[in-house]
Amino acid sequence: MRLALYQPDIPQNAGAILRLAACFAVPVDIIEPCGFPWDDRKLRRAGMDYLDRVDLARHSSWQAYLQVHGQARQNSRPSGRLVLLTTAGDTAFPHIAFQPDDILLLGRESAGVPAEVHDVADLRLRIPLQPGLRSLNVALSAAMVLSEAMRQTRSFPVS
Repeated sequence: MRLALYQPDIPQNAGAILRLAACFAVPVDIIEPCGFPWDDRKLRRAGMDYLDRVDLARHSSWQAYLQVHGQARQNSRPSGRLVLLTTAGDTAFPHIAFQPDDILLLGRESAGVPAEVHDVADLRLRIPLQPGLRSLNVALSAAMVLSEAMRQTRSFPVS
């Protein structure tokens, strides 16, 4: 299981997600460019002293990310299922059977991901909300879906 952040633009959210990943030993891919300097104090404040504990890979672009994660599948998709969390998702996340090698991809807070990323995703999931409401905070969304995926795959750390 991995988390991937596509061009995050709010440092506090990225920091919170990195802290989440550190606590659950989940690797993270940052697909740049970010909408903030990587050494932003807001990122460090949200991530606290957990940032050094994250298995983190930074990629200069979407194409660089695809190259690193292999071109084992048609259309240069990364290994493992690419599971995009999106308000435009066609399936509600509680109805999915997650797999241990899933990559949970979260888009930019301000704009999501472009069509080329949507096209590569194996699954496009949404979090069901009350009618008329658009979305949750990206860090909260990551925590909800990652928690369910880890519960299903029995991959929470043993303490």
